[in-house]
Amino acid sequence: MGTCSVVRKLEIVRGVRGDYEKLSRYHYRGERLGVYAAVFALRGKFRTAARLETVGVIVYTMPVVGCELRDVATDGFFSGYDKATRLALLNKNVRCISRVVIEPRFRGLGLAARLVRETMGLMDVAIVEAMAVMGRVNPFFERAGMRRYEGALSARCVRLREAFGAVGIKAGELVDAAAVEKKIEGLGRAERGFVDDEMRRFLRSYGKRRGMKGGIERVRYVLGKLTERPTYYLWRNEGAKLPL
Repeated sequence: MGTCSVVRKLEIVRGVRGDYEKLSRYHYRGERLGVYAAVFALRGKFRTAARLETVGVIVYTMPVVGCELRDVATDGFFSGYDKATRLALLNKNVRCISRVVIEPRFRGLGLAARLVRETMGLMDVAIVEAMAVMGRVNPFFERAGMRRYEGALSARCVRLREAFGAVGIKAGELVDAAAVEKKIEGLGRAERGFVDDEMRRFLRSYGKRRGMKGGIERVRYVLGKLTERPTYYLWRNEGAKLPL
């Protein structure tokens, strides 16, 4: 199948929970889907399938109440209200893209951006938003017409970077897990204990990883998280104005 022929065979239709569940193993989060606002599926008929095959899915959910980068992107439009009023405004005007999944055989064809671009307007709200861990690596939200807002390093990242600096591990060295682990092993008992305590504190925010034992794998995981910045995406529907 050539690229053009594949794309021509695909259409976006209203989907159901089952469409996501068929592809959930290909998403980095992978867990079962909770409450959602809408699902759209990308389906096509191919020679190898007896019926329409779901090759992509996008899931929309209701927005969370607190989101600092949303306040930045909207100039604080939703701030300054009591919680109940704020939630009512958000539920009326905002939807959040929670999942975008493309079956591996069909990646590289621009289908993720297409799913986002062609479904945002179908939500019939003033704002569509998304938070992405891999936004800078695969910027399909921007290709779909969303605007990116990048936050600062979290306080826990800043604290751990400063802890490394306090024992002589410079910022430029934090890209090499083996070198960092070697430096930690060469520290005195007190400094090594200090760094260990700080890494344990840092990992409290990472669920199952919070109990990781010391060693190269823990250092590699921690360093991979130290440069994470929250990436927020927003799309404004010009046909649906926010209430004044």
